[in-house]
Amino acid sequence: MPLPLRIALSITVSLLLSATLVFAVEIIARGSITSAFTFLREPLRPGWTTIAFFALALTCLDAFFGRAHLALIITAPLVLAVAFISKQKAYYLGDPLYPTDFLYSRQIVELLPLLTRERPWTAVAIAGGFLITAALLATALLYWRKSARALSWKDRSLRLAVAIPLLVSFASIMDYSTFSWARDRLQIVPMMWDQKENYAFNGFTFAFALNLPMANVAAPAGYTPEAIDAAARPFAAATAPKEKPDIIIVMSESFWDPSRLPGVTITPDPISHVRKASTGHVFSPEFGGMTANVEFEALTGFSNAFLPYGSIPYQQYVRDRIPSLATFLGSQGYTTRAIHPFAKWFWNRGSVYDAFGFQKFLSEEDMPALEKRGPLASDASLTEEIIRQAEAETEPFFAFAVTLQGHGPYEPNRYPDATHEVTTGASPWTRESIRSFAEGASDADAGLQRLIDWAATRKRETIIVFFGDHLPPLGPVYVDTGFMKQPVAPRTGTLAEMKKHRETPLVIWSSRTGAVTNLETISPAFIPMHVLKTAGFTHPYYTGFLSRVQDSYAIVDRHMLVTPDDSMIEDWQKRGAHYPLINDFRLLQYDIMFGTRRAAPVLFPELGRAAGA
Repeated sequence: MPLPLRIALSITVSLLLSATLVFAVEIIARGSITSAFTFLREPLRPGWTTIAFFALALTCLDAFFGRAHLALIITAPLVLAVAFISKQKAYYLGDPLYPTDFLYSRQIVELLPLLTRERPWTAVAIAGGFLITAALLATALLYWRKSARALSWKDRSLRLAVAIPLLVSFASIMDYSTFSWARDRLQIVPMMWDQKENYAFNGFTFAFALNLPMANVAAPAGYTPEAIDAAARPFAAATAPKEKPDIIIVMSESFWDPSRLPGVTITPDPISHVRKASTGHVFSPEFGGMTANVEFEALTGFSNAFLPYGSIPYQQYVRDRIPSLATFLGSQGYTTRAIHPFAKWFWNRGSVYDAFGFQKFLSEEDMPALEKRGPLASDASLTEEIIRQAEAETEPFFAFAVTLQGHGPYEPNRYPDATHEVTTGASPWTRESIRSFAEGASDADAGLQRLIDWAATRKRETIIVFFGDHLPPLGPVYVDTGFMKQPVAPRTGTLAEMKKHRETPLVIWSSRTGAVTNLETISPAFIPMHVLKTAGFTHPYYTGFLSRVQDSYAIVDRHMLVTPDDSMIEDWQKRGAHYPLINDFRLLQYDIMFGTRRAAPVLFPELGRAAGA
């Protein structure tokens, strides 16, 4: 057969195989044959562009391997597996798979024993399926390598000469922050403000590729020295109270009020102490996971709303010293401790806490072995460790503790000695899952009361802050009880819906003045402001700039802004409208995290004189 004809036939077969692969990928990633058909059928979507991309990639890899269509056998299982992982992530956490998710693959592997402990047969089935797939793949590779036609050097050179330049051109148009005429013609439309729509419109492959540049955060429009000087205009200088109180912040894993589930009655009340001391609620930027992103806001006073969708600051952006509550309080003579009964590497906390200015991070490697409640370190034992650390200090003490006991899954009978009863019209499995969660929430609630009782007897004023990082990943429980239509919360909706899906309890309590009350619902980025105000401090950024922002916006979220009177500005980033105060917030955060730090001497003078600096 003449060479041109062989090439034409090979390209035709590659296109057909690529179309089949793309269709399979979209079915798996979307969980819908209809949606996959729509993606390929509509001319204004990049379905056929995706097919062409795969055909070029397979052609290039075939030339590299030296066998026609051998690349398909190698790449198809990998691509389909990644699409399956994306679908599972979307099911449990509400977001598709991003390139940066692979940065914390170690975390996922470490948690597998916990996730499979109550479902051993599921784990066996997954392991068996993996082994069978690997065996079939190895057999197919050996067979095809022996029987498939070997490509001549001429064939391979021609394939590479055609495929490589075109693939390079694809790579050049994936920077979503710049306009691309070619990308526009190929119907690839970056929608980085709404990743669900981004993946639905552009398909899994190109949406995933568009997220590759997110590690590079571009300067926002208007980032100039003059703009920073105007945004960082002098606020009140940092001052401290005559008697500096101890400050203890506890971010409680998945802590939430389960009585919000419709048609569910739990006795006794699992969060009675939190309810009694309630300050308001935190509007979490996450649902069911991604604890580190909530933690980032609560410690720095910065917002995830100004970072690329799907990013994880702890993994990607904290590479140098970043101002935080620990930085400031350390500069004021405090002993600063971060406490979490898990490994230092998890969420990169070891490096992050050091960059945040904590003098010491007590992880499971550094603490005495804590008693377990269920499969994880108990809230009660962690609370006692916090108290032990505080009692050992003579200087003012600041601790930021992240609990572990409340981590999912919430399988029935997690606690054999459970003391709560659940009444619901939902299934027995749902009832027992709620019971497991409620028992853990009650333990967290008791931990708060233990801290309050202890602090009330101390001579030094002690401030206790307690809040949940996000709603628990209860999955089918939400659907079975009618709380939500899907196992995970949507990213957008009415204000009432968003609060329902994002609010977690918040307590700010002082041993001198009692609980701070009537705070309503705030973004975690405003927690530093309220902590320092309660403690009697002033600070140019935390009590100065952030106070000015919260006077206008109680919630700063990627998808909406909410004013103190509960007016909602939806999709504010897409409207192109100008919100000067929010723009200042974005500029200052960029300047400190990625820019020249021009605002640091004015807003964060402690960066130059923090303890240990």
